[in-house]
Amino acid sequence: MSSTSNPRDLRAELESLTTEAFRPELAGIDQLPTLDIARLMNTEDATVAAAVAQRLPEISAAIDAVADRMGRGGRLIYMGAGTAGRLGVLDASECPPTFNTHPSEVVGLIAGGPEALVTSIEGAEDSRELAEADLDALALTPDDTVVGISASGRTPYAIAAVEHARSEGALTIGLSCNELSALAAAAEHGIEVVVGPELLTGSTRLKAGTAQKLVLNMLSTITMIRLGKTYGNLMVDVRASNDKLRARSRRIVALATGADDAEIERALAATDGEVKNAILVVLAGVDGPTAARLLEESGGRLRAALTAATT
Repeated sequence: MSSTSNPRDLRAELESLTTEAFRPELAGIDQLPTLDIARLMNTEDATVAAAVAQRLPEISAAIDAVADRMGRGGRLIYMGAGTAGRLGVLDASECPPTFNTHPSEVVGLIAGGPEALVTSIEGAEDSRELAEADLDALALTPDDTVVGISASGRTPYAIAAVEHARSEGALTIGLSCNELSALAAAAEHGIEVVVGPELLTGSTRLKAGTAQKLVLNMLSTITMIRLGKTYGNLMVDVRASNDKLRARSRRIVALATGADDAEIERALAATDGEVKNAILVVLAGVDGPTAARLLEESGGRLRAALTAATT
């Protein structure tokens, strides 16, 4: 399936996509009471998680591959247009405060640049050259991963991103919501979450967007778990950049250690507020510099540092 500039051919291509299918049974939706429309939408949304569940083996394989490369210093790079691009940028932007990653480690690129986050940039999604230029600006390495995101699976920007990244030796993932998509075929790891036709014909910001968000949540979160960015289900790498996060940091140390408030404050003071280090200070009975050394020697993995401290 390839893009084309012929309007008739493009229309035929779109009509063949599940995400673009028309549902005659919903043709009178605009005449229904608001509560009935809300119920219909809610029922539709409830099917998305099951569609994602069908692709868990592919998602898991992709995550293991991403974690392996990020463990060697690689980056996770999301690329898409419109809603897909915005979802990638959103996921990337949430990694620094959640997992204390550097902004360069998880990157979100949207066709048309930052302006496209809030304004439709016409034609940007059709530009293969733009995708290649965006990636060239990052100086890809074989340890990097590029995730092309496109509900249709035919967006030229996303496909070109994956093809160009693959030619540079980077790991590639294609996330779409149609079977037999060009995007999945171009990628080393194809993930096709088939959510079916939308409530509003072709409005892939709905179920398809929800499915993409769920998969991106998994890609980043489980990768970070694999990289030792958590301790159990606690966000021990959280960056305390505001009052809420500082309070959360204290609570995380409390949950991990069972220490009282005074001990928690002493541990956080000894470690410049670093949650993971503070937990190690409390549980292993070491000082701040020793905790920092043990974590560095353990690659930032708290469980490994605790083992090293107690053996």
